[in-house]
Amino acid sequence: MQKHRATALHYDFRLEAGGVLVSWAVPKGPSLSPADKRLAMAVEDHPLDYARFEGVIPEGEYGGGTVMVWDIGTYELEDDERFDQALRRGRIVFTLHGKKLRGGWTLVRTSGRKWLLIKRRDRWASTVDIARAKPRSVQSRRLLAGIARDNGGDIAKAATGDPA
Repeated sequence: MQKHRATALHYDFRLEAGGVLVSWAVPKGPSLSPADKRLAMAVEDHPLDYARFEGVIPEGEYGGGTVMVWDIGTYELEDDERFDQALRRGRIVFTLHGKKLRGGWTLVRTSGRKWLLIKRRDRWASTVDIARAKPRSVQSRRLLAGIARDNGGDIAKAATGDPA
């Protein structure tokens, strides 16, 4: 999952499948609370090498802004379906093995490109605001402003995605 300060702050949730990163933009970021249903807008697939991209996409280009590797790990499907079948059906049930996000999750399509990202009840469920509690990159330990500073980006704009 990448934290991305482009036109607006959002998190890019990506699952590797079929040789690409199937991707969703999650405007409010992930929640560890099963009571929260976070909007996840399906976006175009990304190349696999994008999973570890951290830096600045130049303004004017698609996704222009600062990108952080907020979490990284692996996942496994929990249903007997293949990923492409679950995607078509509009319900993907999986377990995350990340540095920040762990345990059971479900992505459910509500209509068109709109999905909901929902944490399932398990020992990793919590009321802690994980995005606020763990704002740093798992790759470099920097905040968005530091990534922007080190890569020639807009520091003030990037800093609006960092905790106050």
